[in-house]
Amino acid sequence: MDLNSDLGESFGRWRLGDDAAMLRVVTSANVACGFHAGDPSTLRRVCEQAAAGGVVVGAQVGYRDLAGFGRRFLDVEPAELVDDVLYQIGALEAFARVAGTRVGYVKPHGALYHAVVDHEAQAGAVVEAVRRYDAGLAVLGLPGSALLRRAAEARLRGVREAFADRAYTPAGTLVPRRQPGAVLVDPARVAERCVRLATRGEVVAVDGTVIPVSAESVCVHGDSPDAVRMAWAVRRALDDAGVVVRPFVAGSEGE
Repeated sequence: MDLNSDLGESFGRWRLGDDAAMLRVVTSANVACGFHAGDPSTLRRVCEQAAAGGVVVGAQVGYRDLAGFGRRFLDVEPAELVDDVLYQIGALEAFARVAGTRVGYVKPHGALYHAVVDHEAQAGAVVEAVRRYDAGLAVLGLPGSALLRRAAEARLRGVREAFADRAYTPAGTLVPRRQPGAVLVDPARVAERCVRLATRGEVVAVDGTVIPVSAESVCVHGDSPDAVRMAWAVRRALDDAGVVVRPFVAGSEGE
């Protein structure tokens, strides 16, 4: 099982999360690319730290929405979204290569992540951008999403993702953040559900329904309170349960 986290989301004097500490826990880093968060110095620093620690770098692409942290849906034309995603991957790839590594996968952020669950045009645009940039890149997304289906149709590798600290609906989608209980805060509870997910392929939804969730990667958020302690609780619980924690993409050295 892979552990991923959203990193590189600081901007200028605004500091968000402890990237260095999270990089000692996770195996894949979803690094902001400057559209929803992240500035050039932050991106460079996170790529260097990830490369030094053997953590795979992924491009976390989002809407051009710094003010809203990429959590507001934007009705972007598909052709424009292709260009926006290409721009973001290319920007992060520059810093990754300078750090001696490369971008290994792409994951949408925030509102874009939720949109491409069923928004066919935007899902297709993200996939088309990845295909044009490098068809060898993996695409990380929600199981059953339009994004992963379109990725499969384009012969890209789609990687199924689950969330350690987010509540699920009975339909297998994430409870919107604006609703009470959408984010789980008890490290012990989160660690327990991650072990259940990894060993039994299931999670308990908000209504008590047990739903199947097949995932190759689990996201532990890096910007929530006590994020590092939560991530370590998950990592130790998986280790204790005999679950091998490793990246879904092999590490790549710079060319």
